[in-house]
Amino acid sequence: MRKRYGNLFRTLRFKLIFGFFVIVIPVIAFMIYNNLYAIQVVRNQVAQSNKNLISLYMGQIDRNLEEVDKYLYSIASLETGLLVLEMPRDQNPDRYSFERIQLYNKMRGDLPSYQLMDMFFIYSPANEDLMVVANNRIEFGNLQEIQNNLMHVFQDRYPQEVTFKEWFVRKIEGDYNLTRVIKYGNVYIGAWGNAKDLLVPLNLLQLGDNGKAFLATAALEPMADQAFVHANHIDLDYTDADYKLTGTDKKFMVVGEKSARGRFSLIAAIPDSTILEKLPFLRRIVSFISIGALVLLPFILYLLRRNILIPVNRIIMAMRRAEDGNFDIRVAHRPYAFEFNVMVETFNRMISQIQELKINVMEEQLNNQKAELKHLQLQINPHFFLNALNIIYNLAQVKDYALIQEMTHCLVEYFRFMFRSNLTFVALRDEIQHTLNYLRIQEMRFPDKLTFDFASADHLLDGRVPPLVIQTFVENTIKHAVSMDRSVHIHIAVADGGGDMAHIRIRDTGRGFPEEVLARLQKGKMLGSQEGDHIGIWNVQRRLRLLYQDKAQIAFSNDDNQGAIVEVRLPINREAN
Repeated sequence: MRKRYGNLFRTLRFKLIFGFFVIVIPVIAFMIYNNLYAIQVVRNQVAQSNKNLISLYMGQIDRNLEEVDKYLYSIASLETGLLVLEMPRDQNPDRYSFERIQLYNKMRGDLPSYQLMDMFFIYSPANEDLMVVANNRIEFGNLQEIQNNLMHVFQDRYPQEVTFKEWFVRKIEGDYNLTRVIKYGNVYIGAWGNAKDLLVPLNLLQLGDNGKAFLATAALEPMADQAFVHANHIDLDYTDADYKLTGTDKKFMVVGEKSARGRFSLIAAIPDSTILEKLPFLRRIVSFISIGALVLLPFILYLLRRNILIPVNRIIMAMRRAEDGNFDIRVAHRPYAFEFNVMVETFNRMISQIQELKINVMEEQLNNQKAELKHLQLQINPHFFLNALNIIYNLAQVKDYALIQEMTHCLVEYFRFMFRSNLTFVALRDEIQHTLNYLRIQEMRFPDKLTFDFASADHLLDGRVPPLVIQTFVENTIKHAVSMDRSVHIHIAVADGGGDMAHIRIRDTGRGFPEEVLARLQKGKMLGSQEGDHIGIWNVQRRLRLLYQDKAQIAFSNDDNQGAIVEVRLPINREAN
């Protein structure tokens, strides 16, 4: 694995791509960072500017509310009629009504001076009497609703949002209103104003086409434009930072300022697209260049891959396949660069020359193998030939013409098979018949000392096998196991080895392989000597390696009781070669 990664780091592909990214990525990253930094600076500047503007407007609203507070406190401190309203009306009804009318006229005359307020009110808990002074902007039906809401506030012992220290927000029929209550003794005096009236000056703010400014409750619920806030998923929580970017499809910058006089805030939502329009021209060019570079980066990599990496990779893959011995490979001619076309033509020409050279070498090796096979097939044991002639001579002396004819016929068939040296493969039935001819000749040589039997699966008899595979091991058995002093039985069996394999088993009842010979055979070492001992076994092993490489196996062993066992597994060719 380490070598693989080491080779990867040294490839042209890695160096080109790495070098390209080392140069391009820092430049693009710097341009992107510079652009983001510029955007951040512009946002900070716009946020600070709008926050200052919101603070200015919030200060103006607070000053107007402060003037209302001063007026209410002046009423509480200067108007002695409030003392009369503290007492039950039954004690002095006329004076109660007189002071109530006096306060009503006083507030009605002062109300137009406070444009943000729609109503002043006084509430006497002792008499459960609410006196309301309202301007013409409040319709009669709404006035009744407001009076009921105020009575609900006082009679419910002041809900949580009601406070005597600051202005609080009340919602009536979808409209948000600012309310101020001051307690003087056992009397409450207050002011009531619609939040929409406070937003009129905010329309002068330049917040872009979709920008909005609105008052929000202490829970940051907008008092106006609720549909706009919910549709754009704007989060009005501005308290964590100088500004906040929020929204889904469209981003908005949110800045706000809390009122110093009440439990509400003034918040502005500015479209981020409007803010970025204020970026300098060069900053936008940098942004376009960065985006263009990122868009062109895959195209540049595609050109780099198409014009350099793919040609190099194809040449390398072809070289690796040639290294594995596949000399039929050629690199296809493509519209590459001139240098790569020269490399492709040179490589193809070189592979063609190597292929021709390899063909010549292979033909030479095949000729040598054929010559070696021919030599192996033509090796005839002179003792076997002389013994066969000697048997015929002895049979002629006793005039046993039937045996002479059988012996002659077996010899003719034997030598006819041996002289078919131009065949690399023979039918399994021919190999078996040749072996049986050989055994019959040896049976005449060793009467009553040699017996044999044979068994084979019929569907294997038409298969093709190398000649002399079975006869060689039978000959080795007769040479080393059969004598006039000991009877030997040879059993030959050919069975299906699974798939296209044949399993040939040759077993005798002789003395078996000597221990040192068996050890060398099992290790695959050559046993041939200058005297020719075991040369037949080596011949078969050599031929099987030439024909099948590692697909054929030969196993040698001794029977537990007595005798040697040779097992051969080799492919069965279904067609003549």
